[in-house]
Amino acid sequence: MKEIFEDSRSVEVIAEADVIVVGGGPGGLAAAVSAARAGVSVLLVERYGCFGGVISQVGVESIAWYRYEGTTDIEGIGIEFEQRARKMGGSRNESQSQSEMLDPESFKLVADQFVEKAGIQPLLHCLVAAPYLEGNVLRGVITESKMGRKVILGRVVIDATGDADIASRAGAPCKKTPLEEMLGVTVMFSCSGIDKKRFQEYVRDNPTTYGDWAESWNVKTSGKEDSLFSPYLDKPFKLAREEGLIPDNILGIGGTWGSITDSGEAISMNMIYMTGYDCTDVWDLTRAEIEGRKRVNLALKALRRYLPGFENASLRNFGMTLGTRDSRKIVGEYVLTGEDVQNQARFEDSIGIFPEFIDGYGKLVLPTTGRYFQVPYRILLPLEIDNLLVAGRCVSGEQIAHAATRNMMCCTVTGQGAGAAAAAAVLHNTTPRDLEIKQIQDILVKQQVRLY
Repeated sequence: MKEIFEDSRSVEVIAEADVIVVGGGPGGLAAAVSAARAGVSVLLVERYGCFGGVISQVGVESIAWYRYEGTTDIEGIGIEFEQRARKMGGSRNESQSQSEMLDPESFKLVADQFVEKAGIQPLLHCLVAAPYLEGNVLRGVITESKMGRKVILGRVVIDATGDADIASRAGAPCKKTPLEEMLGVTVMFSCSGIDKKRFQEYVRDNPTTYGDWAESWNVKTSGKEDSLFSPYLDKPFKLAREEGLIPDNILGIGGTWGSITDSGEAISMNMIYMTGYDCTDVWDLTRAEIEGRKRVNLALKALRRYLPGFENASLRNFGMTLGTRDSRKIVGEYVLTGEDVQNQARFEDSIGIFPEFIDGYGKLVLPTTGRYFQVPYRILLPLEIDNLLVAGRCVSGEQIAHAATRNMMCCTVTGQGAGAAAAAAVLHNTTPRDLEIKQIQDILVKQQVRLY
């Protein structure tokens, strides 16, 4: 492998804050809001031109599609996302659950309002390239942007990158799912030109359930989900394969539709699932983006030919970026297990709760019976590196635990917990590792988070 050596150089400090949050998705946004509401200065850094992550950048509307009448749900900032979107006219009722479909474009404005109202300093179009360390103590982050290489200093850094980028580069122990086991990636898309009435008639006459979904994708359910309605489409793609429109060697086309607007738009079409791509490898990400768009084109051809109401469908847009589910996770002070999330685990260091909702690695469990587990603070704490917390899907956990914690609403739970912990560390002049759990929980209780 060829190498070059960079000259050492001084780097300008462009900002300082008590708490730096890297990544503005559901976890990072919740972390920033939580820390700011606790009374410390917060800077939220995002590599794209908007906050919202999977919602606004990938185009996934369903932040809480797990919610049913019997669900014991979270309380906190994640619920506020739905409430604020509804108040601003940026959501619709979800077709399969008691939740809101968050319009991806409108949520950019929703996120901006959260940032502005909380007094968070926003920084968009800025990539965090490396941690700034003194020994094993994190003192800030090094960024790359149109302004060149710059530094932001902070007392606590929250890694909400999804891939544990900061934790990994700082030297914190991490693990990555083997490529052959890694959850797939998705290119989301939306269509226009839909005959809503005709499509609704088709759905009524051809009802689909989670049982159908699980059978086609070789997913094991708990059984209680099998008869529930799912906005699942498979028949048009089977017909397309039979007639050669979709080649037999191209797998992973089929999935769920999102909301259908009165103006004939089909938003949040989650119908491309591709395995064998490593989310931490830019070559893989490049290949996946390009291949995913090719498969969207095939899916659209199948929908036009075989799905009533979609005869005149045209591509409205792709998601701004690839939807990813799985990559690195930190090895934290505690590793959440599959047993924990499936058996209502209870922890003294709880920072919130999440329903028994599991989606990944061939397993689907919907929380229809009120069961839930507590989320422990220790899964946010990387080993070996101080002044660093993580939030979102890179928290410490085994595979089945990750199938729960990777979900957007759970990311807001770990995000709000990380934000409260970062603020507590600043206010008590200590490190996140040396905090007493009550110091964190007191902030969360004030923020109306349910801990037990």
